[in-house]
Amino acid sequence: MLGLDIRFPIIQAPMAGVSPPAMAAAVSNAGGLGSLGLGATDAAGAVKLIKDFRARSTGPLNVNVFVHQPPRIEPTVEADWIAAMRPIFDGFGAEPPATLRTVYSSFLDDDAMLEVLLQARPEVVSFHFGLPDHGRLAALRDRGCKLIATATNLKETLAAKALGIDAVVAQGIEAGGHRGMFDPAASDDQLSTMALTQLMVAEAGPPGVSGGGPLCRRGVAGALRPGAARAAPRAPAGPPPRRAPPARRPAGAGRAGGPHTVLTPAISGRPARCLANEFTRWAQTARQMPPDYPRAYDIGKALNAAAKAAGVGSYGAQWAGQGAPLARALPATEIVAALAAEL
Repeated sequence: MLGLDIRFPIIQAPMAGVSPPAMAAAVSNAGGLGSLGLGATDAAGAVKLIKDFRARSTGPLNVNVFVHQPPRIEPTVEADWIAAMRPIFDGFGAEPPATLRTVYSSFLDDDAMLEVLLQARPEVVSFHFGLPDHGRLAALRDRGCKLIATATNLKETLAAKALGIDAVVAQGIEAGGHRGMFDPAASDDQLSTMALTQLMVAEAGPPGVSGGGPLCRRGVAGALRPGAARAAPRAPAGPPPRRAPPARRPAGAGRAGGPHTVLTPAISGRPARCLANEFTRWAQTARQMPPDYPRAYDIGKALNAAAKAAGVGSYGAQWAGQGAPLARALPATEIVAALAAEL
């Protein structure tokens, strides 16, 4: 797989903020490709995360960066969004932020993060929300890094291939976390993982990575069958809901009343799939449009902090895909071994 020294075609999804070095190292030590999500940290934080991984594993590492366009700063839109959320803050005896900040940098112009990656030389660098310019890609290739990009449709896949990306992740509509759409304002084809994987391989050729769908042997086998040589399992992120799904369910059990997910831009400003909670239910009634990513995330995080301080855990970004009820509560090492054995 991409010339990497791994035993199994399994990539741990690089979940920003909730995929620690210990998890990534466990996956790499078990024969898969461990990943670190760097989208929620800065260059100094990235150095610490990568050093921690290297102290735990000699296996290959994938680091993921966000490549989003700069947010539009629209004072009126942001003021309206803050005002709409104020009653929720009032209910927790908290004050919303007076103004919003751009809490995350983009790899498009983050020279400090680029320098960290050039020095660290991770085996794989992957991109979410878009593609860097040719110069950054060339610099990473010169350091021996393999390059992977997320795509949600064929147009994005072909754009990645045109820039010489080594492999493309087919992120289906059922995947948890942020949609990797290059342009969040564009119409979303909402392709499933399997449909996009097959379309990608047929029109753009392998290698491809099926992301956000495979959770068990049937899903992984289905991902491998059309020529996509790998699967990227993802675990639900964030604090668990009050009624967490059991590690295993009997066939057909719990479908009507079990956990379900929604796709919403309200939490961060970009479409993202998460477990339904009080935040997403409020968002369904909100008349205002959220500010651009990641500025909307600033107040979203503040709301979650206020709610948690009041003992309420249902306002966080509990990222999870549609297959969340099938998630297995096992250590990462055992999940890799189980998926490999089930094949």
